[in-house]
Amino acid sequence: MKQIKAFVHRNRVSDLVHALEAAGFQRLSLFDVKGLLRALSAREQEYSVEFGDQVISEIQLELFCDDTDVARAVEIFRLVGRTGHADAGWIYVSTIEQSLPINDMP
Repeated sequence: MKQIKAFVHRNRVSDLVHALEAAGFQRLSLFDVKGLLRALSAREQEYSVEFGDQVISEIQLELFCDDTDVARAVEIFRLVGRTGHADAGWIYVSTIEQSLPINDMP
């Protein structure tokens, strides 16, 4: 099993979620994060006193999938996550050693 973690611009999230769901991916989580991606416009940036730099509000998407589905999922992230700029985001793929359901124990 793999974990795919992607950091993308907010304006691409809706299309990404729909594309991943249409492709049958179900284990998806979304997180609001502050990041250093290149802003698409000045309105997207804000100065963070805490970080001492310009930041933007990004979305971190996490997807868990079988090893055989990684290439297909990454391709969706790369195609649908595009912004037309060189730094549209980042994708990371990690191996998950174990996955266990939380359920009622007898």
